[in-house]
Amino acid sequence: MANYTKIHTIGTDVPLKVIKGHFATNHAHINYYIDSTTLRTRASEAHEVAKVLAGMYLYDTVVDTIVCMEGTEVIGAFLSEELTNSGFLSTNAHKTIYVVTPEFNNNSQLIFRDNLVPEISGKNVMILMAMVTTGKTLNRALECVKYYNGKLTGVSAIFGENDVIDGVPVHAVFSKKDLPDYESYDYTECPMCKEGRKLDALVNAYGYESLR
Repeated sequence: MANYTKIHTIGTDVPLKVIKGHFATNHAHINYYIDSTTLRTRASEAHEVAKVLAGMYLYDTVVDTIVCMEGTEVIGAFLSEELTNSGFLSTNAHKTIYVVTPEFNNNSQLIFRDNLVPEISGKNVMILMAMVTTGKTLNRALECVKYYNGKLTGVSAIFGENDVIDGVPVHAVFSKKDLPDYESYDYTECPMCKEGRKLDALVNAYGYESLR
């Protein structure tokens, strides 16, 4: 893999690392691999991301539960702390926020086990993701929350290709304003494939598998 480039955004000193190339996700082909590893796993950086995300919401936002996708649990824990300390509302009796993660069943559907359903059903739920690009993973998360009778109160992400996906606002630390030439394509319409350019790696929010 090529060397990383670090990009920065207004409001935080923590950088997002990217590599330009030809990459394939489960849903699309993209021209940048966005590496959120340290932002998700290094405590100091995860805490900084959480502070930025908390500042993107109005104080009358009600958050009972944060649903963490794509390995964002460390950020989720800090985000719950930031929201609680900042005076955000919660309907939970203990006045703090649940931080949970769904799992995949044998049919690759997102589910919550019975012991976690009370932390979703009837609760004001924020979805936290590493990346929101095509919106397909987000839509699966939204369907899961809806199925368990949760009420969506916000979508947060480290990187969001667009401010709105299928009518749902996305609050992201980094966006195309910071990486303006980022593009995602349906694999049948990928211009890099049409040029005969080979894939560099298979990627997802967790990492990459080099093909070279």
